[in-house]
Amino acid sequence: MEQTRMQSLQPDPAARYRNVLEALWRIIRTEGLWRPMRGLNVTATGAGPAHALYFACYEKLKKTLSDVIHPGGNSHIANGAAGCVATLLHDAAMNPAEVVKQRMQMYNSPYHRVTDCVRAVWQNEGAGAFYRSYTTQLTMNVPFQAIHFMTYEFLQEHFNPQRRYNPSSHVLSGACAGAVAAAATTPLDVCKTLLNTQESLALNSNITGHITGMASAFRTVYQVGGVTAYFRGVQARVIYQIPSTAIAWSVYEFFKYLITKRQEERRAGK
Repeated sequence: MEQTRMQSLQPDPAARYRNVLEALWRIIRTEGLWRPMRGLNVTATGAGPAHALYFACYEKLKKTLSDVIHPGGNSHIANGAAGCVATLLHDAAMNPAEVVKQRMQMYNSPYHRVTDCVRAVWQNEGAGAFYRSYTTQLTMNVPFQAIHFMTYEFLQEHFNPQRRYNPSSHVLSGACAGAVAAAATTPLDVCKTLLNTQESLALNSNITGHITGMASAFRTVYQVGGVTAYFRGVQARVIYQIPSTAIAWSVYEFFKYLITKRQEERRAGK
């Protein structure tokens, strides 16, 4: 929520924050303890199937492409390409959930329940509104995941060259990879937030109609806030991604280890 609020181009005076901690403190103090958690349920609902598609596609393509590009070894090109393709499936599942979450997190949002938000968006803007930011989401997430996966695999080569199950190396590599990728793609995330929220105050700044497409979003961000507006919320975005990617990789590597171990035991028992 803090990231969404801090990326607002022309926030309400009551929703102007200098940093992440101030944003969190003021949101809790003025809007309640559970306000920062609004939209979490819809995110959790979409995250399960999205991540299942994401990692399954990544592993299959990484192995296939690595065998072609660098047989018997690890290829950073294969890692990046596999991450990009996996992102297409992940974002297709997550984009509607992201639209609902961000609209519920905006300051003075009229939506208190997920169903209210979904119904209002569907009735007022049509089904296409749930995918209005999809191309921008891909434009952001394809380079994000390329950087993310390549950085993770690069760090694993240094921290865990034997590629054994090593929780500390997975957490550290995941956290660093998420931080680097998040910082590099913040301008695209700002545009995605604008497309998802169609922020009314920004739209009233001599801009008419809905903002559609990445080019339109980039122009709007620059018109409203200049170059610095592209990096609104970078601190919150990096802080969010560090634990997110660290947890994702550690959990993924743990279950991958368990499944692989059981498969090896079954083969040995035959």
